[in-house]
Amino acid sequence: MAHKPGYFGEYGGAYVPETLVAPLADVAAAFERCQQDASFQAELVDLLKNFAGRPTALTYAARLSEQYHQKIYLKREDLLHGGAHKTNNTIGQGLLAKYMGKTRLIAETGAGQHGVATSMIGALLGLPVTVYMGAIDVARQALNVERMKLFGATVVPVTSGSQTLKDAINDAMRDWLHDSEHTFYVFGTAAGPHPYPSMVRYFQEVIGREARAQMLEYAGQLPDAIYACVGGGSNAIGFFSAFLADVKVKIYGAEASGHGVETDYHAATLNKGTPGIFHGMHSYFLQNADGQITETHSISAGLDYPGIGPEHVYLKETGRINYEPISDVEAVHAFEYLARMEGILPALESAHAVALALKVMKTSAPDSVHLINISGRGDKDLNTYLDYKK
Repeated sequence: MAHKPGYFGEYGGAYVPETLVAPLADVAAAFERCQQDASFQAELVDLLKNFAGRPTALTYAARLSEQYHQKIYLKREDLLHGGAHKTNNTIGQGLLAKYMGKTRLIAETGAGQHGVATSMIGALLGLPVTVYMGAIDVARQALNVERMKLFGATVVPVTSGSQTLKDAINDAMRDWLHDSEHTFYVFGTAAGPHPYPSMVRYFQEVIGREARAQMLEYAGQLPDAIYACVGGGSNAIGFFSAFLADVKVKIYGAEASGHGVETDYHAATLNKGTPGIFHGMHSYFLQNADGQITETHSISAGLDYPGIGPEHVYLKETGRINYEPISDVEAVHAFEYLARMEGILPALESAHAVALALKVMKTSAPDSVHLINISGRGDKDLNTYLDYKK
């Protein structure tokens, strides 16, 4: 289906204050130019390979496969420099800022991985970085906060609202409103106003391209089913993109349901949300009858967001992707299980995808082939995990 620019079906757009209309148009125009700019593309490919460490590995999970009588593969974004898929996007947007002549980067972050990745790129390019992070997330992701500071970034704890990701986005947008002439907003997920959903998808599509080629090379076939966690949706949309046209491949997105009884989700926007406008986009949000955004909870800071990228809403409504809720309990079990079975410690975000795969595999045909995107590593989550287990 052809979409009008900035939209996925009826979702997307750019619902922003008038003062941001021109800056967003400038970013969109620069993004279009850089897709056709040979020097930009060459620098992007070079940094993805020689700075970030692409391609990332495809790992056959032998012990899991034996136990479930399936064939299970893991796409290892946890091995990327910085520890998560976020680096793909920040390299792309950081280079775009450089090509536009911007002199400062800002970012929001939840789990801290996007803040770390932006801080790394700022250091690499010699650009100062300010990262907005909810005060609750600053406390539960203290290790990543220290990493950002080591890269020279200024971390601003956000104490308004729920003190999590949505509030960090609010404050970052206020900063950009104040100084859009010199500042580039490195948005962390495939959400927000146009062109960010399309731009973040573009820079994350490398995950799906690699994974599809690796499956054909190493497994000799495409997977029967693929899985990724979905918060705002960047790792998922990048991973899913290469398989959307392969109609025989089932696609699953794992949302966080928080404490997670079925009637009382604390997140899971695609399952419990309704259409609305927030953070510059028309999408699904967790909101009350008056349209006020409601508080969320997930053990995973990166999935603790009351909205979702607009392309995911379109893909849900068209039926191409199945989005299922995963509770904190299920995610923690998957976190422990993958560590003990395969020697891989996934991020709590990624553990949601592992948990969903384990549920689906219980009823899958023997010898089915499954591919899970391990979007990040779990070192950052050890304090959260230990607190949960007390």
